[in-house]
Amino acid sequence: MGRRSDHSRPELRALILSAGIDLMAEGGMARFSAREVAKRIGYSVGTIQNVFGNLDRLLTAINTCAFAEWADELERSLDAATGDRIAALVAGYFRFATQNPHRWSAIYDHRPKRETLTPEQQETRGRLMRIVAGEVAHALGRPLDEEVGTFARSLVAIVHGHCTFAVTGSWAAMGQHDAEAVALTRVRESLAAVAGAGAGAGKP
Repeated sequence: MGRRSDHSRPELRALILSAGIDLMAEGGMARFSAREVAKRIGYSVGTIQNVFGNLDRLLTAINTCAFAEWADELERSLDAATGDRIAALVAGYFRFATQNPHRWSAIYDHRPKRETLTPEQQETRGRLMRIVAGEVAHALGRPLDEEVGTFARSLVAIVHGHCTFAVTGSWAAMGQHDAEAVALTRVRESLAAVAGAGAGAGKP
């Protein structure tokens, strides 16, 4: 029997979100359902729809929390860095993904409709890329402009590809080891190439 009067709307939102995050961490998108979330909190699916509107908005909220925690991990890694901040950045990227494989994968398995994202959620999701772009700009000794931002996204694509292969086991299946170290090498090579080109042309 549902506990429809036990919690206020803000309390219900927090309860649903917490249960949704836990369920996502256990099995990812493949095992996720609003019905299971409702079952875990003792409410009906209708209650979830009343609070979040639809499944897309609930998934968006869950994945936005993952983005926030991922950005926190990058900042912790950078705060602990004693020298090579790019290595710390790559390590933080890999650490969140490998420690939270289902939540990390869900970020890319779910594509929210543009109108679903609130300005606050867009700000939260963009924080991770701002951290990366800021470190890349610092490594290049350049101000953070559009060109550096684009280059930073390319570096993320390099790291993300290696990270995906590591998380899914594809890297090991190819007889390869330490995807993080290889990703870092590729990032360093790219940074060195762009820094060298910038020295000659004045920009990447």
